[in-house]
Amino acid sequence: MAGLIRKDDIEAVRNAVKIDEIIGEHVALRPAGIGSLKGLCPFHDERTPSFNVRPHLGMFHCFGCGESGDVISFVQKIDHLPFTEAVEMLAQKAGITLHYEEGGTRVRTEEPGKRQRLLDAHRVAEEFYCKQLGSNEAHKGREFLAKRGFNQAMCEHFGVGYAPASWDSLTRHLRSKGFTDQEIQVAGLGTTGSRGIYDRFRGRLVWPIRDITGATVGFGARRLDDNDKESPKYLNTPETPIYKKSQLLYGLDLAKKSIVTQHKVVIVEGYTDVMAAHVAGVTNAVATCGTAFGSEHVRIIRRLLGDHADPAAGVVLSSGRAHGSEVIFTFDGDSAGQKAALRAYGEDQNFAAQTFVAVAPGGQDPCDLRLSQGDQAIVDLVNSRIPLFEFAIRSVLSQMDLRSAEGRVQGLRASAGIVAHIKDLALRAEYTRQLAGWLGMDMRTVEQAVRAAGRVEVMTPGPRPGEIEMAGAGRPAPAPVRRGPEDPVTRVERQALEAVLQHPLYVVGSGFEELDGQTFTVPTHRAVHDAIRAVGGLDAFTQMMRQAEAHFGPGDNATLAASRHFVQVILDAAGEFIGPAVTELAVNPLPVAGEADVRSYCRGVVAALVRMDLTRQLGETRAALSRMNEEDPQYSEVFRSLMRLEQRRQNYTERD
Repeated sequence: MAGLIRKDDIEAVRNAVKIDEIIGEHVALRPAGIGSLKGLCPFHDERTPSFNVRPHLGMFHCFGCGESGDVISFVQKIDHLPFTEAVEMLAQKAGITLHYEEGGTRVRTEEPGKRQRLLDAHRVAEEFYCKQLGSNEAHKGREFLAKRGFNQAMCEHFGVGYAPASWDSLTRHLRSKGFTDQEIQVAGLGTTGSRGIYDRFRGRLVWPIRDITGATVGFGARRLDDNDKESPKYLNTPETPIYKKSQLLYGLDLAKKSIVTQHKVVIVEGYTDVMAAHVAGVTNAVATCGTAFGSEHVRIIRRLLGDHADPAAGVVLSSGRAHGSEVIFTFDGDSAGQKAALRAYGEDQNFAAQTFVAVAPGGQDPCDLRLSQGDQAIVDLVNSRIPLFEFAIRSVLSQMDLRSAEGRVQGLRASAGIVAHIKDLALRAEYTRQLAGWLGMDMRTVEQAVRAAGRVEVMTPGPRPGEIEMAGAGRPAPAPVRRGPEDPVTRVERQALEAVLQHPLYVVGSGFEELDGQTFTVPTHRAVHDAIRAVGGLDAFTQMMRQAEAHFGPGDNATLAASRHFVQVILDAAGEFIGPAVTELAVNPLPVAGEADVRSYCRGVVAALVRMDLTRQLGETRAALSRMNEEDPQYSEVFRSLMRLEQRRQNYTERD
């Protein structure tokens, strides 16, 4: 088919791009054994990490939902791209020039509305807006930013720009770059009216909204004329194939590294608040894009924090940290800010982290706080955080007159449900005691009210006030298949196949080459073995090593390239049905303590399988011989086979 990317180029992309870096843009990965990384799966909601990555093979597999593949298929799944566009995106990152079947230059043409065309249009638009910020017309925009304490370098860092007030300045610029009116409209950069297509953003400051990889997918814009009451103060890109506001956080591309390393995220309310926080040194600050903080945002942050919960204990834990990760909300001190905090409280139970609220004493947002008190004031604000549960309860109590008996009773009734909603039993008991103190009521009365509120919630199933369910609302996440104890034969088969797929160099000449399909009792294991044999087995890997060494020279690079190519051709031979089983075996962490133990482990498990197979063959041959008499024409041949098997077992044992 015309326009297909050459196979050699696809292989070059797989080898050049580091899968852990690409996946690490979406998931916090932590060591999980020798040569293995683990994190929360980005393809289904889970509390215990089951998403494994094998960087040296360039493969991933989730033992919870079964998703698996290489770096190309990961990009396909995470960004909803067809294969060719995923390869092109990765090739661009790696600086690899792709060649197509018809040679030389790109043959395939993008159809209107394709993702890459939309991304290209936004890149051109961002460059245009940034350049316009220096124009005479944009003086009001520059004044607005300067009054909020942002200089030119800060604006360039965040990509702030200006949309001219003219009807179609961006549209004309995009047309000159080869974009069609349909592409401009699908991208959300233009709107169609009675006089044709015109710019969506006009006479406004614009902030580029980027996805987690740093690609601009939309814009947020603020009007500069506050006397203009006919147009909205803030205007965002509409929903497009690449802009989903419920799945985006402003500033996440700049904050993700700090979030992962500090195990902390600060959630503010506006674009200038994000800028102020970052300039002040709080580089883990993000904001929603014109929408309330919701369940999709929870999933994104949880993956970066890498936290998980212990479902059996009903408590929250953090992977590798004693005190857990922190999610800190900053809100205005007014009633709207309190309502936002209470909405966030509904999401708190979905966070496996300690969740806090930070409110400036004067009710200022971070941008105003920095202007009035300096950078340190934002740092102090974040450090002054209080637990979200406490803030939610105190927000309710602040609306009651606790000086009167009636007010205290109202406060108890209004806040008991919040305490009853806390899933951590120990934390619920502690807040019950604190609530009694805040109300000045006896402990027994408060405990009874909390228990009663809990019973009401149980009797009336459904979302609690302010609670938003996680993604897949109304549908429980599929539970992973529970496996019973693995029998020894199955375990040896699995471990040997893992060794062959993950470290083929270590098991060349180990005896695996002599095994046939009857060695394997598990049908899936036999099918994987058949796929390995179909490509030539370890003999094929040896040939791949020679070719890799001719290209890279002897060393780790050659081993890495040959190992990846070996697994890839096995996956191609396995097909769609057996392919996931190959990936699972290639990604599963090996039970070894150190790198020095890997080779001996791999040879050991393969040796165990070979010995087990020799025992099987000896048993079958002895049984056949016992059913014969010496006059049987085949007796001598079967007897010689038995002697050869005995000699093989003895030689194999002596060799090991």
